[in-house]
Amino acid sequence: MEAMAPVLLALVTESPVRPVALSVVTTLYRSERTISEFIRRASAAASQITKNFEIVVVDDGSPDRSLAIALDHVVAGEPVTVVELSRNFGHHKALMTGLDHARGELCFLIDSDLEEAPELLTEFHAELARDPELDVVYGFQKKRKGGWFERLSGAFAFRLFDLLVSYPVQRNFTTVRLMRRRYVDSLVRHKEQQSSIGGLWIITGFRQKGLAIDKATRNETTYSFLKRWHSFVDSVTSFSEAPLIGIFYLGLAILTFSALVAVWLLANKFLRNAMIDGWVSVMLSVWFLGGLLVFCVGIIGIYLSKVFIETKHRPYTIVRAIHTPSQNGAHHD
Repeated sequence: MEAMAPVLLALVTESPVRPVALSVVTTLYRSERTISEFIRRASAAASQITKNFEIVVVDDGSPDRSLAIALDHVVAGEPVTVVELSRNFGHHKALMTGLDHARGELCFLIDSDLEEAPELLTEFHAELARDPELDVVYGFQKKRKGGWFERLSGAFAFRLFDLLVSYPVQRNFTTVRLMRRRYVDSLVRHKEQQSSIGGLWIITGFRQKGLAIDKATRNETTYSFLKRWHSFVDSVTSFSEAPLIGIFYLGLAILTFSALVAVWLLANKFLRNAMIDGWVSVMLSVWFLGGLLVFCVGIIGIYLSKVFIETKHRPYTIVRAIHTPSQNGAHHD
């Protein structure tokens, strides 16, 4: 009992965490050109709503000077908290980590690349204040940005996603959104390793409303076509079992078609004494069925790999350090 006294005393004397009215959450990855302006503009927008706010910045293993620049704002005593991850884990996982460390009753999630204006915070807050029952206000693009290929592929991806997923998805939704604490607490309960945050936003539920926004276009982006394709595959396989069900019906259709062809060939053989000769047709059938089989096995393999990863129960991110401002202008971890 005496050995436990210091531990109990530490628990009693530990200062409680000060509640925050508003948290602005963002991530860092090759953001050295924009992070200072983002913090300045986000702070100005948040100050119009409350003086009790924080800016939570998650460094997702950025290879440039983004982390050093963000730490300069911490040292300067600004209301900035930097969550430094041990390596690059990916945009969606970094966003979820930021929300997990945010303390605000309201959480404003936005990217730091300034494609989405930090000033949207005041507009979203006004919309949220109009309806106390509303939990989330999110932004979607009035017109999808980018060239013809990006717009066309994006429209195709959303249409295909609608066919495979049973719940409605807002076209061209963006990262920027303002959320109440009850929604954020429910959102961060999702701990999947292989997932897409866009799907988590939807399946978490609550009352959500979209606002049309203008999104700026940058000449360079960290999201290549290959990354977008991987994100799409993760989204479908994380939130829909339709591909697995589709394999069953595809196999059933091929089996039915093959049975009908077999009946037709036998009928021709015995009734007309005729057979369809042709090495080409046989080889085409073998190649087609072989390719289809590999494709179906590949889909099953994707789902099995997700099960394999999830059963390990690994953390989806690892935090190396948390940098917060102190009263004397320094920072501590």
